[in-house]
Parts: sequence; C-alpha cells; structure tokens
Amino acid sequence: MFSIDDDTVCDSNNQDLRVESGEVFRDIRRNGKEFDWRGKKIKNRYYAEILKILHFKKANNVHGCADEMSFKMTDDGYLRLHQVWFCKSKLCPLCAWRRSMKFSYQNAEILSEAIKQEPKARFLFLTLTVKNVFDGEELDKTLKEMTKGFARLMKYKKVSKNLIGFLRATEVTVNDIDNSFHPHFHVLLMVKSTYFKGENNYINQDEWTELWKKSMKLEYIPIVNVKAVRGKTGNKNDVKSAVLETSKYPVKDSDYLSNNFDRDTLVVDELEKGLNRKRQIGYGGLFKEIRKKLHLEDVEEGDLRIVGADEEEKVSESAQIIYAKWNDTRKNYFIKR
Repeated sequence: MFSIDDDTVCDSNNQDLRVESGEVFRDIRRNGKEFDWRGKKIKNRYYAEILKILHFKKANNVHGCADEMSFKMTDDGYLRLHQVWFCKSKLCPLCAWRRSMKFSYQNAEILSEAIKQEPKARFLFLTLTVKNVFDGEELDKTLKEMTKGFARLMKYKKVSKNLIGFLRATEVTVNDIDNSFHPHFHVLLMVKSTYFKGENNYINQDEWTELWKKSMKLEYIPIVNVKAVRGKTGNKNDVKSAVLETSKYPVKDSDYLSNNFDRDTLVVDELEKGLNRKRQIGYGGLFKEIRKKLHLEDVEEGDLRIVGADEEEKVSESAQIIYAKWNDTRKNYFIKR
C-alpha cells in the first residue's frame, strides 16, 4: 500500500540513484527554498489509490498528474515550468498546492491595487460557521445553503453601506473524533473607515452572529468570529502582508490525508461528493472589479502551470530544457536523459 509518509532517502550525491534515470530532480527558488514536488507527488499517489478503491473514474487521471514535467532554464540558472499535465481534481495535493500559490499571487495583485484605490480603507477577517455535518449529501446541501445565505448577508443595509469589497473562501475541515465535516467561510472584508465610527456603522461580533443566523434562517446560534486586520507598523505594505496572511487557499491536504487509510478513504469519499461542482473561492465589490480589470485567470479552473509573475518570466527560445520524470519505485522525480 502506498504511504504518504514514506521517507525513502534520495540524495543527489548518491551515485546508486543515477543509474539509468539520472540524478534526483530539484527545483530551487530564488529565496533558496525548494519546491516540494516529491512530497506532493507521494500524497497524489496515495490519493489516487483511495479513488481507485472507491471506483472513481478519475482515479487514473489523478494517478498520472504531473508524472512528467519539462522546465526551461533562465539566464540566471533558475527553472521555469514549461510543460506539464495536471489532473485538476479538487482534492489532488499537487493541484491544490499549485492553486494555493496562484491564489496567493492573485490576492497580492488585487490587494495592491485595492489599497492604491482606497488608501483609507480597513480590513476585517470574518469567520462564518454552521453545525457539523456527517456525510457528503449533507455537506452538498449545507454548502449550497451557505452560499445563498452569504449573498443575503452581504446585501443587508448595515453590511453593504460600508462594504468596499470581499474575498470569500470555503473551507471544510474534518473532526477526527467523529469524522464529521465542519464547513465554514473565511471572509476578508475591505470596508470604509466610517465602519468604525458610531453604532450605526460598526457591527460587533454579536450583531454579525445575529445577521448570519438571520441570513441562514438558523434555529440555533452559530459561531461567528470577526476581527480587524492590522499590521504591526500600520504602513500599507505591512497591512497588506497581514491581510495576505489571513487569506490562505482553503484546500489543505493535511485535512483529509492523515495516512490512516480507512479513515482517509471514508473522508475522501464524502468530500468528493460534497465538494463536487462547488466553487470555493468568491470575490465581490472592488475585488471582483479589479480581478476583471487585471484579467486574472480563474484560480479553481485555470492553468496551473503558471501561478505567478516569476513563472511568467520570459526565457529565450534556445534555453536549456530539463525533463523530470516520476519514478514509482524510488518515489522521487529524476532528470530524464
């Protein structure tokens, strides 16, 4: 059985690993850190095995995700992903990782422009929850209701009067005690400075709770958390960094791949059903306008080969091409001769 914590040692200085397949492939960033292609591919194979056991038709596609890649070498010796095939499955660790990078890059672009246009604006981080659910069917229904409820929430007068823009990310975490699913929204709100002036503008946590309860038509009091996002120094770049820290991509493979195969099989089966055809990212107001103006590609459905400015860097037509191929036996990528 494939294991996601298999830590087979693969040292590029070990001559035994260079027989036939060449040396271990490594992709080092400009900051000196290494892209973890190997770790994500190991988890991808584990996820594909689960899908195969569950008889999902896409299992073979997931299994072949990023099996072979080609990179072009830049003039200063760094690699730029040139050609690859990604499966784009919502829970694929490789694809979720690439989406996360694309999401972060786009948010930085959007926020830079938004702060430039509205320098006096403030930011709030809002978490909206509902009760846990226990299977994919319940999750599917609940997520649809939450999307409708959120649309109603944003239209309430006290919310909309000071709202400039928002980013909404849908996250579903797993309770390891009873394997229930916890669907919730992480919402980044950009508001006018007047939001904090007077009780007719300011919405405290109890009010947010009541508004969310009302918009969702709940018979219980949901857990809601809201806090202002502040940088340590208060300057624009520091505030942007703090905002970006709160706006993470909502799909994390650690939430559903624990290396407990029976547990993970159950969790993946229900998540595949509950998240099917669900958009987990949404923009509104100024953020949506800026995305359109900047012609930013769809994070969830777009090309995962290019995730940000660094990977859009032009390289010469004659640049050296490096080929990397996954080796199942050795559980690593090797340079293909």
